[in-house]
Amino acid sequence: MSAGSASSVLEAWKQCDLTDTLFVLVCTVFCWAIIPAVGLAYSGYSHRRNGMASFMPGILSIGVCSIQWFVIGYSFAYGGGSGVIGDFKYAFHRGVLSEPVGTIPAILFSEFQLVFEATVCAIAVGGACERGRTLPLIPFIFLWGTFIYCPLAHMVWSETGFLGNLGVLDFAGGTPVHVCSSATAAALSVYLSYPLFRSKKSAVRTPSHLKLHRPGNSMSQLIALVIIWNSWLAFDAGTTLSLNFKSIMALCVTNLCASAGAMTWLCLTYFETGKWSLDSTFMGAIAGLVMITPSAGFIDMPTSFFFGVVGAIVGRQALRIKFTKLAARLRWVDNGDSFATHFVLGTLATISTGLFAQKSVAAYDGATDIAGGVIFDGNTRQLGIQALEAVIGMTWSFVGSYIIFALIDCIPGLEVLAKDEDIVAGMDAAEMEESFDGQCEDDYHPFKNGAVTLE
Repeated sequence: MSAGSASSVLEAWKQCDLTDTLFVLVCTVFCWAIIPAVGLAYSGYSHRRNGMASFMPGILSIGVCSIQWFVIGYSFAYGGGSGVIGDFKYAFHRGVLSEPVGTIPAILFSEFQLVFEATVCAIAVGGACERGRTLPLIPFIFLWGTFIYCPLAHMVWSETGFLGNLGVLDFAGGTPVHVCSSATAAALSVYLSYPLFRSKKSAVRTPSHLKLHRPGNSMSQLIALVIIWNSWLAFDAGTTLSLNFKSIMALCVTNLCASAGAMTWLCLTYFETGKWSLDSTFMGAIAGLVMITPSAGFIDMPTSFFFGVVGAIVGRQALRIKFTKLAARLRWVDNGDSFATHFVLGTLATISTGLFAQKSVAAYDGATDIAGGVIFDGNTRQLGIQALEAVIGMTWSFVGSYIIFALIDCIPGLEVLAKDEDIVAGMDAAEMEESFDGQCEDDYHPFKNGAVTLE
């Protein structure tokens, strides 16, 4: 670096606010842990024979997304471009150094947003857990980040994005995070059940419905719960990109919503089964965290509490779908429960933000000015905008991800479906008892009415 360029970088650095920069830097460090924690959660859900294979995609998400974000991802997400996708202005991070984005350096803003992409990716590739191969996920992650996540993030959050300019309210990712990740996971799962190309023609790859089994490692679930909950507080607080009262409120409503979700789901399970369930606590907390994500900067504490309660009730009912005979006949596999939590609740959260967003709460940072939502500010137009965002997000993510995954399956050596001997299709009751030694006996029976059957 020449002296001239160094002096310009330092001059731009002086324009940044050190307090805000330190705040976002700390949030970025805390948020990073959520990426491997998602892999750890999938590992805990999976049969213990598949534990490491289910954890590995989370690690791949970190490495591949970091490279993709450096090469083209940041530019496509936050470059100028059109209303749908950015341009090549910041390709290979050209000029992304200390010039301020708000009050923090651009390179830190980029790193914080990278963690968003990698987290969404880690959730999304869970659709391939226990049935898909790991190797094809490397090109999939790169292409998915470039053509699915980055355009969606650009539409919602960039200065030129058409959804953002339309007035969509999405504080930390109801659609770009939850709807996108779950629709992608669904696309992967559907393709693995009904492959079209090399996986279908292979003599050693037979698409099958993954029979339900108990989580293989409760300790992995517990550790993942602690890390994800903690990191999500940093996610929502750091999304303000500066240290102000809105940051504090975002953290507080996030924690309350997660707590309300966890306790609601846990108590419902206890009242139905008479047993305390770690799995129910985990699912309830995730339900609350998903519900609060798009609205953390727009709603007050009482509203966040009811978001958590409603999210747990709706998510718990949505979870029943994968236990039905119809799901088995259709080979519907939702091993990480991304459909019940991230898709159903992500859509509900996006719509609910349009209903309950408050103009006064959004202004807690002293700068944000929104028209508010339907209930508190009478802005009925907002509901239609939120619904449009959700529809675009789920369509873009599902169709695009399915096409990318199918194209990768056409390449010799990158067949996406695992070999038959690598798939644990399920166990009978005796095998389950022997395999798990009773360690999850109380955790995997969330419904008392027979909707859940342990094979």
